[in-house]
Amino acid sequence: MKTITILLADDHTIVREGFRKMLELEPGFEIVGEAATGREAIALALKLRPQVVLMDIAMPLLNGLEATRQILKALPLTRVLMLSAHSDFAYVQNATESGAVGFLLKQTSAHEVCRAIREVQAGKKFFSPSIAKQLNHQKSIDRDGLASQHTIQLTSREMEVLQLIAEGKANKETAAELGIAIKTVEKHREHLMQKLNIHDTAGLTRYAISAGIIESSVQLTIV
Repeated sequence: MKTITILLADDHTIVREGFRKMLELEPGFEIVGEAATGREAIALALKLRPQVVLMDIAMPLLNGLEATRQILKALPLTRVLMLSAHSDFAYVQNATESGAVGFLLKQTSAHEVCRAIREVQAGKKFFSPSIAKQLNHQKSIDRDGLASQHTIQLTSREMEVLQLIAEGKANKETAAELGIAIKTVEKHREHLMQKLNIHDTAGLTRYAISAGIIESSVQLTIV
């Protein structure tokens, strides 16, 4: 049996440990690395070149959606399975648009996770049953001629700036984190507000939560 190499990306240590212990019991799986942030996931993916990445959708500094885009740009043969505790259709849509070939709820059984890894490595797609049901329902709506709702496309840099704003970072902190000028951050903030038709930080934060870019627990002071 050919070994499938796997990178685990989740900001919760206990979740990564749980997946590691579960997957190490499965013959033919090798955990080659663990990442706690989106940036770390990208760095480890480029270094270790895993065949499959189990990617949490909401992680600090850089979310799983943008990390997936950047990994697949460099490693197009890598297969990304997105993980989330939430089944909102917007999350699923954003995940597939980022290039993920599967979407698993964190409540998924060990058997289903192992099956999903094998399926996507074989070139197929895999979604948790409730997610697959949502997708089939959406396809039936599209076939009936109703326009499906597409997310607004943000650039990689806009996505990074949006996440840091939503995490409560000031322009100066965002500039330092990304290695760009404060004025550049301000321009990206302006472009975000124009694209999304949102004109305050609280609104940007709510959008980031609804899109799965951050979890609601990250920002508790929204009104």
